[in-house]
Amino acid sequence: MIRLILTLLLTVASVSPALCDDTGQPPPADKAADMQSMKDFLQANPDCREFTDSCSYCRVTDGSAICSTPQIACVKKPYQCTARSGK
Repeated sequence: MIRLILTLLLTVASVSPALCDDTGQPPPADKAADMQSMKDFLQANPDCREFTDSCSYCRVTDGSAICSTPQIACVKKPYQCTARSGK
């Protein structure tokens, strides 16, 4: 019985990495393009104080955006303002 369980566990362990689609290296990111689109969003929404792209949550402080670390397995979407200044 123990041999059967051990064989099954070894089989599952050896198959799992082959089924994984992770190559170990993230795709190259064009940070300049990401920053440009954020800059465009902020220029188009000057009263926006908090916004998100469904991956990171950002707050505008002293004219600069400060963002959280992107969440795991997120799907980036267009920026959306979540809080506006009360001016």
